Amino acid sequence: MKKKIFLSGVGGMLGEAFYEVFSKKYTLKCTDKDVNEDWLERLDFCDSEKYRLTVEEFFPDYLFHIGAFTDLEYCENNRQATFETNTESVKTAVKISNNLNIPLLYISTAGIFDGLKEFYDENDEPKPMGVYAISKYEAEKFVVQNSKKFIICRAGWMMGGGPKKDKKFVKKILQQLKDGKKELFIVDDKFGTPTYTNDFAKNTLALIESNNFGLYNMACEGNTSRLEVTEEILKILNLSKKIKINKVNSDYFSKTFFAKRPNCENLLNKKLNDKKLNLMRPWKETLREYLKSSYSDYL
Repeated sequence: MKKKIFLSGVGGMLGEAFYEVFSKKYTLKCTDKDVNEDWLERLDFCDSEKYRLTVEEFFPDYLFHIGAFTDLEYCENNRQATFETNTESVKTAVKISNNLNIPLLYISTAGIFDGLKEFYDENDEPKPMGVYAISKYEAEKFVVQNSKKFIICRAGWMMGGGPKKDKKFVKKILQQLKDGKKELFIVDDKFGTPTYTNDFAKNTLALIESNNFGLYNMACEGNTSRLEVTEEILKILNLSKKIKINKVNSDYFSKTFFAKRPNCENLLNKKLNDKKLNLMRPWKETLREYLKSSYSDYL
């Protein structure tokens, strides 16, 4: 009989990848407050009692807590709702998994660092700056300090989900191209590590199946910049000579993107490498695969 996994907050780009990867080997119950797929059931995990009862009724072997508010500007303007969703619901998940004596998976972020170093591995101390980062780090700390058995995976700049679910940088660039823009204004002072949702889900599966628990950085290989990611997108789409890139600093977008962001979010997958479990491919390879598989009819 297949083992069972309860996944909460999986209506977004990462949740879709987890469904695709884990449904092949496990019996899943997938929930979100936005039921946008036929494999999803409605659950608002901020309703702690409903969350507990729904998980206990399914009686899974693992609890995956995936969902969060990730729009930094929304988080700055909605502090209470952010902490209810990104922190308090995680505390509920820890209590549920402890009571059932099952492992908990929690997704954290490179955004919890202050950006003053060039690279960050699992030994570096987080120093979150904005509401989003603080809410995620508070949840991460609670898991580490209170969960009986857990896996925490920190993601970098997420990409995946295709036109329907991608709300991140790659989709924003592609949307501008679709809209016919001939000039792009791209910041040249933000550095990080792209993270392909499909690779992220597959590497999480490898950790689960090898019983490797604890805290892991999990980003694609190779550190880069917003500017280089844009240049690579244009290269893949054969648009390098047709689209002009204007380099700007972050202040150019300060009215739209007013939340504090680290200048550098470069993650190193030190623990995955040490355990020889690093399945994260180079970001350029995954970006090419992502565009070809999800945006072939979009542009």
